[in-house]
Amino acid sequence: MSLTGKHILSSDLFDRDELERLFRLADLLVPVARGEQVTRVLEGAVMASLFFEASTRTRLSCESAFLRLGGAVSSTTGSEVTSMSKGESLADTGRVVGGYCDLVVMRHPEVESIHEFAAATNTPVVNAGNGAGEHPTQALLDMFTLHREFARLGKTMDGRRIALVGDLRHGRTVHSLMKLLSRYDSMTIACVSPAELGMPAPLLELAAARGHRIEESDQPATALKDADVVYTTRLQTERFADKPMPYSDDFRIDSSLVNRVCRADAVIMHPLPRDSRPGSNDLSADLNGDPRLAIFRQTDAGIPTRMALFASVLGVADGIAASLRPATWHRPAFTGPDDAPFYRNSTR
Repeated sequence: MSLTGKHILSSDLFDRDELERLFRLADLLVPVARGEQVTRVLEGAVMASLFFEASTRTRLSCESAFLRLGGAVSSTTGSEVTSMSKGESLADTGRVVGGYCDLVVMRHPEVESIHEFAAATNTPVVNAGNGAGEHPTQALLDMFTLHREFARLGKTMDGRRIALVGDLRHGRTVHSLMKLLSRYDSMTIACVSPAELGMPAPLLELAAARGHRIEESDQPATALKDADVVYTTRLQTERFADKPMPYSDDFRIDSSLVNRVCRADAVIMHPLPRDSRPGSNDLSADLNGDPRLAIFRQTDAGIPTRMALFASVLGVADGIAASLRPATWHRPAFTGPDDAPFYRNSTR
C-alpha cells in the first residue's frame, strides 16, 4: 500500500506491513532527527501547520520533522487569529489553505472537523488530533517507541500484555493506539479506568474481533501486574462541560505502585502532557529516574516517526538513504540527566 498523496485522518489506514515499513524508515531517520545527519528530500515543499487547539509536542515535532527533511513551514495557532473567527467554514478554509502548501497538519477540538476540512482539498491532510476522536501520528510514534523498546529487551510485539490506564473514553491517543495494537497478534489488552471513562465499545469490539483478549478493570494495582507495557493518560478535563472530580488515588501511577506490582522490564509510557498538579493522580514525577519510564524516549521518537510519515505521503521515502550526509554543526547531547544509562549511551 502506498501512502503517497493520501490524507492521514485515522489509524485505520495502517496495516501491519505499512507500520513495519514506516518503522524501518524512522530507524534510518533517527540520526537526522538528532541533528547528526542531514537530508533535503523535501527542499522546496511547504507544510501548513494549523493548530486550533493547544499543543506543544505535536506542533513543534511536526514542524521540526518537516524542516529536518528540508521543507518549509507556514503556521497559525488558534481559530481567533484566522478567518474562521469571521464565520468562514472549515471547508472554505481547507480549500484555500490547500492551495498554499503541499501538506497540511491540523488539530481542532471538534471530532468531525478534520473530515470536513480534508473533503475540501486534494492536498494531503494529517490529523494532529480531532477532539476526542483520534491522534494517528501520536499512535505511530508510540508504536515506534515500542518497536525500539522491545528490540532492546529481546521481545516481539506479538503476545504482549498491554495495560491502557486512565481516561480511555476521551483520550484520542489511546483510541488510535488501540487500532494499531490490534494489527499485531495474540495481545492481552487491559483497559483500566473508572467505569464512566471506559474505552468506547466499538474499539473494544474491533480488538476482540481481531483475536485479542480484552480485560476491563477499575483497579490499576491488579491490572498492571505482568504487563509488558503500562500506557497511562491524564484526565481529559477539556472534553467535559462540567469539570468532573479527579481520579481516585488508585489512578496515581507512582514509584510505590510501580515497584510493587510492575515487571522489572515493563515499559511505562504516557503521551504527555502529564498533569503534575496536586490531586491530579496522573503519572508521577517520582518515576523520572526509573529506566522503565519511556516518556521522553517517546517524545524523541516523534520527529523520526513524523519524518517517515511525511516523506511517505509526499512520495520521497525511497530517496532518503542516498540523500543522507553528515551534519557540520555542533550538536549537544540529545538526552537529559534523568534518562536511563542505556539510552544516554546509545548511538542509534
